Amino acid sequence: AMGTAEVRLAELAKVEGDVIDLAALKAANVVRRDMKRAKIVLSGEINRAVTVRGVAITKGAREAVEKAGGKVEE
Repeated sequence: AMGTAEVRLAELAKVEGDVIDLAALKAANVVRRDMKRAKIVLSGEINRAVTVRGVAITKGAREAVEKAGGKVEE
């Protein structure tokens, strides 16, 4: 089984729309299609409000998303 794709916070800018989930990350070619899981890490910045849904996220990245007006749903 493939591991977990690591997604830099800055890469979320490539996703169209406000919901960041695994399907959206794959559609934006941020995560390879064969990956089963993704984890967002604090690298770069985010400057728009997004909803992260069903994707693992580090504490620092979560704080950055919330600071930008977004939210994280488990």
